[in-house]
Amino acid sequence: MARLAVENLVKRFGALEAVKGVNLSLAAGRSLALIGPTAAGKSVFLKCLAGLYAPEQGRILVDRAVVGITDERPAELNDRIGMLFQQNALFDSLPVWENIAFRLIANGMARDEARVKAEALLPRVGLPAANADLFPADLSGGMQKRVGFARAIATEPDILLLDNPTAGLDPILAARVDGMISDLARESGACVISVTGNMVGITDAYDEIAVMHDGVLRWHGDAKAAESDDNAWLRQLLDGSRQGPISTMTSAA
Repeated sequence: MARLAVENLVKRFGALEAVKGVNLSLAAGRSLALIGPTAAGKSVFLKCLAGLYAPEQGRILVDRAVVGITDERPAELNDRIGMLFQQNALFDSLPVWENIAFRLIANGMARDEARVKAEALLPRVGLPAANADLFPADLSGGMQKRVGFARAIATEPDILLLDNPTAGLDPILAARVDGMISDLARESGACVISVTGNMVGITDAYDEIAVMHDGVLRWHGDAKAAESDDNAWLRQLLDGSRQGPISTMTSAA
């Protein structure tokens, strides 16, 4: 049974249709890499799933229950969804541990207990617990990304939405984060959708791959099947080719 299902989802901004009738489902314990060129609609789609944007058409279902935007969802459902934003969205005035534990404290957990949990999460994302009292300004971009990831998993979500989790990371750390994402999905039973531009080892790191271009889902299937599939959009992205249905600055000139 699908943990998350999307049916004919449409999102518009005025005359611009950013997401065009997308259908997608993902089972518990599965990880999916959502790939595509810049401005393909990937981040908008993710924010619709998170309840930050209200779609003009279509349905989002979690365990077969239709859900709306965050203000319309029961608190327990919002707690089941974790999200890592593209720019990390950390609070500059809060130390690392409090950034991670922000949602836990907001939900009534004692600060001491929340700090212990936050410190335990730091090694899981490749940071020492000693960083707990640092502030975002003290961290590199890659370290901030990992703090954002720790915050996203702090509530032990059933659905984890990641917007470019490896952006700004070196190849070794990017591979570690990708592996961490897959491990989290399998160990916790969460379903994970990760918008990513990191094609290195993508068919090993994720269970499924979906391709979005111009707001349309062009391909979705098993990651291993993607290695040999001849879908033009998929091949252009995985092979890094300038030739194909996705226009590049060079090919468009």
